[in-house]
Amino acid sequence: MAVAIVAHLDLDAFFASVEELEAPELKTKPLVVGGDPRGRGVVMTANYVARQFGIHSAMSSAEALRRCPNAVFVPPRHALYRDYSRAVWDAVRGVVPTVERTGLDEGYLGVGEVAPDFLRAREHVEAVQTAVRASTSLTCALGVATSKVVAKVASDARKPGGVTVVVPGREAEFLAPLAVRKLPGVGPRSAERLQAADVTTVGALAALEDETLRRLLPGKVGLLLRERARGIDARPLETTTERISISNEETFERDVEDRAVLHGELRRMAARLAEHLARDAQSARTVTTKLRYGDFSIRSRSLTLDVGVDDAATIGDVACRLLDRALADRPGALRLVGVGLKGLETHQQLSLA
Repeated sequence: MAVAIVAHLDLDAFFASVEELEAPELKTKPLVVGGDPRGRGVVMTANYVARQFGIHSAMSSAEALRRCPNAVFVPPRHALYRDYSRAVWDAVRGVVPTVERTGLDEGYLGVGEVAPDFLRAREHVEAVQTAVRASTSLTCALGVATSKVVAKVASDARKPGGVTVVVPGREAEFLAPLAVRKLPGVGPRSAERLQAADVTTVGALAALEDETLRRLLPGKVGLLLRERARGIDARPLETTTERISISNEETFERDVEDRAVLHGELRRMAARLAEHLARDAQSARTVTTKLRYGDFSIRSRSLTLDVGVDDAATIGDVACRLLDRALADRPGALRLVGVGLKGLETHQQLSLA
């Protein structure tokens, strides 16, 4: 039986890294993305400069300000983060097609479908890092293992930007010395119970006898966590094989500002996408235009229609309007433009009875 090869990808300080791309002068400053420190705001993420002051996610913004009075606080921009996230996962799927996204900034990769062994798996995840960096200038850490739980823990081992591979048979050894709270599924209450019984490491949890386990963590939860502590996790990737979107994009040799040139490129893409729809007898409800500026910052604009469209002219018209709307919000020459279609529907054939 073939051994599963799973990777977990985790973007490095994602929200803060996006803000640094948008405003490079923030890279050398302690940066906190979150709520107002003068109110009841909470830290969503902090860059690595801020983390040197002990600032971390879920901390109150007021406490973060107390620890670092010079910290720069910015409110989260979720629409912007979604744009970057889409670009990241498009790049990932270009290397490893099977993906289970668990958030904007993390998910699992079915590396075993493209790599026959763990040596090749490392090569593929390093290619994923290169693709993400080339597409967005963002960095990510990856863990590779035989199961989701070990891969997720491994992705945290060499942040930022590292790769950790846990080969078959070494899972329990890798997990054993880690603090029990590092194991996915061990929440604050479970950790408190375990630590009160002097079970402070994952290895100690893995070694618990049945009776002690039932006393500390009753029910199925305890059995599940002990299995995970031993590196056992049979969960498959949760993906869908149904294609729910199609897209086309073009990177220019030189940044382009001429609106007519940009419109022409969008209309050519619309024609290609319309051909794809016709071939599969489909229509699309949502049209998205993607823009990447010369500084690699990304924007997108979308419009969801009342009825599905499948003709090149309508798709092109909508895409051009969305481009104009985005450029009105932020003018500038573009390095890349793209058109995407979502909400794909198959045409119903009418019976001529």
